[in-house]
Amino acid sequence: MDIKYLDSFETKLQDDLLRLCTSNKMLEGTLLTSDDIKDQWHQKLAPEYVADAVEQVQAYPIVSVAWAAYLGMAVACAWDTDWATFSKAPYQAFYGDQGFDDMDEHIVKDLLEIPLDSEEAQELEAMIRRCGQAAVSHIRHEDVEPQSPVAFHLFARAAKVMFLTGAALELKRLGYKFEKMELPH
Repeated sequence: MDIKYLDSFETKLQDDLLRLCTSNKMLEGTLLTSDDIKDQWHQKLAPEYVADAVEQVQAYPIVSVAWAAYLGMAVACAWDTDWATFSKAPYQAFYGDQGFDDMDEHIVKDLLEIPLDSEEAQELEAMIRRCGQAAVSHIRHEDVEPQSPVAFHLFARAAKVMFLTGAALELKRLGYKFEKMELPH
């Protein structure tokens, strides 16, 4: 597996999604994150999410990557509110009543506490859909054989980027931002 190729794909996709979210005033040109949030993806959530999502790729390619953004939002919200408890929660705690299928609505309504019929929920859904469409487009532009090992790794990298983008969206929604700090002399 060509790690440099996958890293390059991931960087291009992350830059594109950051530009997209910034141009829609959902982010401010910076990908907000924390090591805790990144580690939660790498060490705990990624294998189960990707296993769930891969089954959806054929019928619902955008959903398969986009739901990772909702998962990132939930983790960022948990990081802000009660990390000691939520960091130990199993992946399935993010499921809706219908498992993976309604994870998005469960996270928005029950974890982020945003009414599903609100303008905020609709704007968020539209932004995540646009990011998911961009991610699928990036994968397709790589022109790799479907269901190949390379296609799987591109998909997994796209899901990671969506997760981190979702986390950044939620951190901004919670009021976090990067500020330059002046160091004392």
